[in-house]
Amino acid sequence: MDLLIFIHISLWYEIESVGKNKRNEKMSLNDCLKVLIVDDTIFYRKIISDILQGIEDTKVVGSAGNGKIALSRISVLKPDLLILDIEMPEMNGLDVLRHLKKDYPDVGAIMLSTLTREGSEITIKALELGAFDFIQKPQSGTLEENKKIILESLKPRLKAWKRRIDIKRMLKRLPEDSVTKPVSGSLKADIQVRNGRSEIVGIGISTGGPKALSLMLPKLPINTVVPVVIVQHMPPLFTRSLAKNLNSKCILSVKEAVNGEELKPGTVFLAAGGKQMKISSGVGGKKFIRITDDPPENSCKPSVDYLFRSIAHHYADRATGVIMTGMGNDGTKGLTLMKQSGAYIIAQNEATCTVYGMPKTPVDNGIVDIVVPLEKMADEIIKTVVH
Repeated sequence: MDLLIFIHISLWYEIESVGKNKRNEKMSLNDCLKVLIVDDTIFYRKIISDILQGIEDTKVVGSAGNGKIALSRISVLKPDLLILDIEMPEMNGLDVLRHLKKDYPDVGAIMLSTLTREGSEITIKALELGAFDFIQKPQSGTLEENKKIILESLKPRLKAWKRRIDIKRMLKRLPEDSVTKPVSGSLKADIQVRNGRSEIVGIGISTGGPKALSLMLPKLPINTVVPVVIVQHMPPLFTRSLAKNLNSKCILSVKEAVNGEELKPGTVFLAAGGKQMKISSGVGGKKFIRITDDPPENSCKPSVDYLFRSIAHHYADRATGVIMTGMGNDGTKGLTLMKQSGAYIIAQNEATCTVYGMPKTPVDNGIVDIVVPLEKMADEIIKTVVH
């Protein structure tokens, strides 16, 4: 009898232990960022898979050789994110994004892109369709060098997407006012009193930028009487494609900035990828664009801080600084200088940011005059440049 009881107890412990392990495995998987790799090249599927294996809290749940296969596996594998190629047979990356938007709106996508004119134009379209961000396929170098480049590009983007998921799971957002004053913080410097309207608008933006700009800039009217200068974190060719794309949507003229050109009212100047952009003064007080090969700031080239610092110097209290969606904190130091000079500062609110990184520190530090959702941003900008 004692032996029978012992056997029953042993079996119960074994069953309970197996069940517990399965529950722990399920909980562990739920805590991970689940990734589906979609690329028609076996070589790249293997490379990305190997890279992801080494990233903490990330789990490769499967792979697919084209978009059609990927969509058939989403309902079963339940990924949080796709690493998605653009050019594929049967169904390309753009078509996958359209299906995600309709059928799987909570599933994100990071695009694998090539550094070509055609590749950059398609990538801009992908970002407009809702892709979270993109990484470039290295065009040269050894396998190990390429893996390192992709790893360094992927890690912060995976972390940012994981944070989005965690926030959705943990927080139930309270309704926010369409326009809210930021929580006051401390600014350890004297702030000049603003006098009159702005004569320039400077915008800093990164992850989620192409889509946000395509929604915001078309709302600026033709009679916008000041120049608009923008730093969007992007490599060469991509900024040129973005400027072309935005120009087709806007009443204002949008162009990639050229060294030495005069700042003109009603024109939007986009900083060139891989270069730095700042403002300089000429004869008679005229202002010009300066494109330089100065080093990166905050690992960014172009850098928002680099541009905003020059705006603070040349425009003082006659400027509007705008900080929008993006990873990291590029722009905080430049905005602080602008605020100290009396500029008016606008920040995009957390709810409408793809990544609430770049606006967060300025808001927390109390250097922002107003926090607004994306759909209200153009209205707030216009208020600062009209009499």
